[in-house]
Amino acid sequence: MLTFKNINILFVSVLLLLIAGDILYDLPLIIFPILLVLYSLILFYGCYYIGSNFFMKVFCSAKTERKEIAISFDDGPAENFTPLILKTLKEHNVKAGFFCIGNRIAGNENIFKQLKEEDHIIGNHSYTHDFFFDLFSSKRMLHELKMMDGDTVKITGLKPKLFRPPYGVMNPNLRKAIIEGGYIPVGWNVRSMDTVIKDKKKLLNKILKALKPGAVYLFHDTSASTVEILPAFIRQVKELGYEIVRLDKMMNLAAYA
Repeated sequence: MLTFKNINILFVSVLLLLIAGDILYDLPLIIFPILLVLYSLILFYGCYYIGSNFFMKVFCSAKTERKEIAISFDDGPAENFTPLILKTLKEHNVKAGFFCIGNRIAGNENIFKQLKEEDHIIGNHSYTHDFFFDLFSSKRMLHELKMMDGDTVKITGLKPKLFRPPYGVMNPNLRKAIIEGGYIPVGWNVRSMDTVIKDKKKLLNKILKALKPGAVYLFHDTSASTVEILPAFIRQVKELGYEIVRLDKMMNLAAYA
């Protein structure tokens, strides 16, 4: 299995062999930069592909033959869009996961409470979703997660256990923060690209093509495109015989501590 630990052991072993070979046979020096590039590429893959499980197990889908999926929304609560999404979900009797950013709760407390009242999951998506979050120390990362927890407990009485990394980036520091905080890392295996694709028909076709048992969809409740295509997506998913279930139930995870 391709993991951070295994790759380090492999590359250190190869490096030592190459050093020995260079001493004995005067190998071309270009071999060492090539090794470094290969190592860097594998690290990049492990950091930026959330489903790689490179640093730790991340729950990105469910292994099931049942025709069921889960949908999730990142980056809210958003005053302009989250209430419209909640309205659609209520109309279709669908429960979803909302991975919220802590500093967006202030001013949107009523929306945030509505997530709990309507039985959706509230997940931790850090406090600031800072552009440089993945460069933070593990201590600073954990502080952000706990700040988000604090506001959530204050408003809803719930302490999130599910955590989704900002930008879907994993690294050793974040792994340490997740373990120390007792969180369960959650990803996705269908990225809607709803913040990029503005053509509603193209977006809807893309996400419907990815439909399969156990899929976890990533949307954003900060996207007008998502608000517009969500009713049609839910209708067509149900017409195809699928059930949309809450993420924690489909994956058998504890949503709260």
